Amino acid sequence: MLELYLGGARSGKSRLAEQRLCEPTSQRIYLATATAGDAEMAARISHHQQQRAADDWRTVEAPEELSTAIKQYASPQTAILVDCLTLWLSNWLAKEDDDSWQMVKGQFLHTIAAAPGHIVLVSNEVGQGIVPLGTLTRRFVDESGRLHQDIAAIADRVVFVTAGLEQVLKN
Repeated sequence: MLELYLGGARSGKSRLAEQRLCEPTSQRIYLATATAGDAEMAARISHHQQQRAADDWRTVEAPEELSTAIKQYASPQTAILVDCLTLWLSNWLAKEDDDSWQMVKGQFLHTIAAAPGHIVLVSNEVGQGIVPLGTLTRRFVDESGRLHQDIAAIADRVVFVTAGLEQVLKN
């Protein structure tokens, strides 16, 4: 089962995605993509790690190598939550090598389509605003939109979250 949860910042998408994976018979793996670029982000990451530990999640930091982590942990007995794809995309687009993203994205799409078990992906929907001025920001919006479309095409379920409310787009 492959699911995609989309929504704006602080929309409630991560909380709802986590609730979706409350199966007591599954080992729950949390693939985290954030990197601590400053003290505030480091504090956020620490808070989330402590919160997940209390809820019996196994957290794996995977800021770039999501395909590798999914291949390693996916099984019929696991439930994997990836939070979040837009941070993962940012990590890749910040690299100097522009050509690597398309290869990484292709590998990721292949991996999630073939992976056993239950996988829930969380991502920020950033394409509902104005067209950004900067080249890198425009590329980020374009690439995240394309990534979301590609995942939605192969996902079993797609959910858009606003104000903590789910709107199922595909089921």
